[in-house]
Amino acid sequence: MLIDRFMPTFEIKARYQIDVKAPAPRAYAVARHLDMGDSLIVRGLCRLRGLPPADFTLEGMSKLGFVLLADKPSQEIVFGLVGRFWTPYPRMQRIKVDDFVAFNRPGFAKAVGNMAFTPLRDGQGVRVTTETRIHCPCNASRRYFRLYWLLIAPFSGIIRKEWLRLIKQRAEAR
Repeated sequence: MLIDRFMPTFEIKARYQIDVKAPAPRAYAVARHLDMGDSLIVRGLCRLRGLPPADFTLEGMSKLGFVLLADKPSQEIVFGLVGRFWTPYPRMQRIKVDDFVAFNRPGFAKAVGNMAFTPLRDGQGVRVTTETRIHCPCNASRRYFRLYWLLIAPFSGIIRKEWLRLIKQRAEAR
């Protein structure tokens, strides 16, 4: 998987999946252009976190510091983010794709996420999987991030499950 190229080793991982009764190209197109801001759940959780109102498409998330790392149509999308997520006003690092893998500055955490599309064996659709991996380059950032993750992980999971639910709903509706 492409995600392995950007973060083969990590301290924290979360993974969710859903089966979609639609071809991979359709599920991919929905995921690629989906605006998560359409979801009351996502908007509410982002507001609680203090994130500004934004265009929550993959492109729109670049305004929040996300970078599109790789995009292999109908197979996998990989995006990343570097910052101090545990602070009240997270300091996101603007980073270029070419610098993402090598970034290893103490005091920060590096996150990578993907959306992968795997055809089902029965030929009746696609399994859509999202995985999030976190790497903290020093002990201090690792401690801070683990405490932060204890609080935020359930909400992060809700957002990812909502993302998958909307992809399924919209891809199957076409």
